[in-house]
Amino acid sequence: MTQVTTDNSQKAQPSPALKRFEKLVGTWTIAGRTLDSDVDNIKGRVVINWLAGGFFLEQRGEMEFMGTRIESLEIVYYDPTADIFPSTVYASMGGTPLPYSWDVRDNAVTHSGYGATFTGNFSDDGHTLTGGWRPDGSTDAESNVAYDVVMTRVG
Repeated sequence: MTQVTTDNSQKAQPSPALKRFEKLVGTWTIAGRTLDSDVDNIKGRVVINWLAGGFFLEQRGEMEFMGTRIESLEIVYYDPTADIFPSTVYASMGGTPLPYSWDVRDNAVTHSGYGATFTGNFSDDGHTLTGGWRPDGSTDAESNVAYDVVMTRVG
């Protein structure tokens, strides 16, 4: 028989480390360009929210990337044993979940996976995140293009 407790003192709590991600929560527009382009060829929108309980961060995105429409869902969590923030991306580009990792420290954001790393910085007011993706050379250049983006909070 399973014992169910309603004692709130026993209820699991999200790690305080997750509070670093609070500044990402909201609705953001994305605009940017690949490094070889003179015009913006990346645009989109992401919505970032906590799932109920506050243990997982959900990012839902819609993006037009160099003429290709991409939809994605990403779930971020905290692994206290390794002190890292792994995530999994599910994208319309293929049927395989993609492992990534995140970190947010002060105004700096790092998002790595699939052979590239995004590094960016929040503006002082927290309403803009500016940065770029750079391939690390472990994947082919056609599937991993370097680009710069500006994310603007709209909600």
